[in-house]
Amino acid sequence: MHAVNEKFDQEAWLDAWTELDSSGFRFEIVAERGSEYVRNRILRKVLERERDLIAAGEAHRAALSPENYDFREAEDDPGGGVRHILLKPRRKDMLLVDGRMVVNQEGTELLRVEGRLAKNPSFWTSLVDVIREFTMLNGVRVPVSTESVAKLKFAGLSRMVVRYEYETINGHPVNRTASRSMPGPSRSR
Repeated sequence: MHAVNEKFDQEAWLDAWTELDSSGFRFEIVAERGSEYVRNRILRKVLERERDLIAAGEAHRAALSPENYDFREAEDDPGGGVRHILLKPRRKDMLLVDGRMVVNQEGTELLRVEGRLAKNPSFWTSLVDVIREFTMLNGVRVPVSTESVAKLKFAGLSRMVVRYEYETINGHPVNRTASRSMPGPSRSR
């Protein structure tokens, strides 16, 4: 995880091992550097929020499902072997994105979700744009990166990038070659 705010020249990163199973979501920070404020008030808070959301049984609120979104094929033709599906959130929720999905031409593989959060996460944070990339590992579609840019009151634009590597998925070791081929720098999450 890496976050930066250029206006205040604040930057930090951390590497964390995470685990999700039937007993919940856990994380352990294994390396970190940079601004203590950014590490404690931004990066750790993201991990804590994910843990709390899962513990409360609320992860379904973020699902790409008809309960959360209206889906409509975009009228543009992006070419390049992909299609765009417009995502219109059914409610204002900071876990939902008002934007689009990018899928393969057949519509069978999710490649990316991009857009603006349907609800601002706080009074201090507005206009959060996100891009989440996906890939197939061990037969499961998983996120490999999330990038966000947010407008913060008094602090201007801030950026955060989270890159994911996987040791196991559903109890099975991940093919290390496939894991290394994921985009971006090597970071654990």
